[in-house]
Amino acid sequence: MGKPEINVGLLGWGTVGTGVSKILINQKHQIYQNTGLNLNLLKVAKRTLPAQRTGVDLANNCLTTDVNTIVDNPDIDIVVELIGGIANSRELISRAIRNGKSIVTANKALIAECGADLYQLAQKQGVSLNFEASTAGGIPIIKTLRESFAGNKVESIYGIVNGTCNYILTEMQKNGRNFSEALKMAQERGYAEADPTLDIDGTDAAQKLTILVALAHHIKVPLNQVHTEGITKITQNDIQYAQELGYTVKLLAITKSRGTKIDVRVHPTLIPNDSMLANVSDAFNAVCVVGNAVGPTLFYGQGAGEMPTASAVVADIIDAARSINGNSHVPIPPAWASKPHSDFSIGLIDDIETRYYLKLVVQDCPGVLAQIGTILGNQDISISSVIQKEPHCKNSVSLIILTHKACEANMCQARIEIDNLEVVQEKLTLIRIEEFDF
Repeated sequence: MGKPEINVGLLGWGTVGTGVSKILINQKHQIYQNTGLNLNLLKVAKRTLPAQRTGVDLANNCLTTDVNTIVDNPDIDIVVELIGGIANSRELISRAIRNGKSIVTANKALIAECGADLYQLAQKQGVSLNFEASTAGGIPIIKTLRESFAGNKVESIYGIVNGTCNYILTEMQKNGRNFSEALKMAQERGYAEADPTLDIDGTDAAQKLTILVALAHHIKVPLNQVHTEGITKITQNDIQYAQELGYTVKLLAITKSRGTKIDVRVHPTLIPNDSMLANVSDAFNAVCVVGNAVGPTLFYGQGAGEMPTASAVVADIIDAARSINGNSHVPIPPAWASKPHSDFSIGLIDDIETRYYLKLVVQDCPGVLAQIGTILGNQDISISSVIQKEPHCKNSVSLIILTHKACEANMCQARIEIDNLEVVQEKLTLIRIEEFDF
């Protein structure tokens, strides 16, 4: 017989925390009907006490500024961490686990850096650590990889997992805005922070990718081993040229198996206009997982925002409550189990083979293409097509080159040599191309 009531405490009452409290309170009866669980929001901790919020009717004495009344409260069964950051959140979660409480968190930075230690501590204490909302907002990709893909070998994952970047690139493509204009719009709509660095430089997507790789391949990937590029160098010309060539520019988080090696990389990518991921617009997220048995699958939805992320948090609360009541299976452990084993190791970006989009601004004179072609040929890089665009300025033109598949290390060397040519007036722009067979 399980507990008649499961008490929940929230650490943090910002945008997502407000959404979680709305669902737990306003849909309490529906949750009971669907699951048989009686979830009670007992305490909510916030740094400063605000006025009551519209749509959230907290019980008397529920709101507090003292996190200890949640972490050390013997009546609370599940602690939900929505504070963010690493050091303080790690200390609070660790203490809550030692106090025998199950944990739910949406903190991707914490899970990416400290997931192994926290998971092992939770195993030792016999409680659960749930983190569905840490990756792709309302899309249940964590649960899917843990459970639905348990009978598959994951061959590849392609993810649009940062809504800020996807919104910016969509605005650049659909409405012709330049990067700075699109970024400003993202900030005005609440998609981007005042300091958007972690989004636009690719770090946010890289953190999420480490979590997906841990689940898919049972290997812990330090963040500094994820090849990471952001979208700050993508220009309106790149967007337009890609469209003319039949491609869309997306920031992709990619992991692919190559024998016993796996690629782990985040970077702007040209993908075919008719592909599923090319049509994921605005702040939406999508994750394509290819399994050896099931084939390609696509998971699509809101990647951020109050209610989509809150929905994922509440799903984790329900899973944790089921475990407490003994009517749920034990979650499949990721790479952070006490004795992890993986058939894979992390591959080097230099070893990948892919196609490339190259953009150059060169002098408008005879022999330029021959010089560039010679360098590429010497590195065993074959040209697929060349387009000369309108004059860039006096005595210069833009060249767009698409290559056949080539080794990354060879392309890096060719890039250095091309940039050193006297006829090249601006450093070469390089964007990798992913061609899907699904």
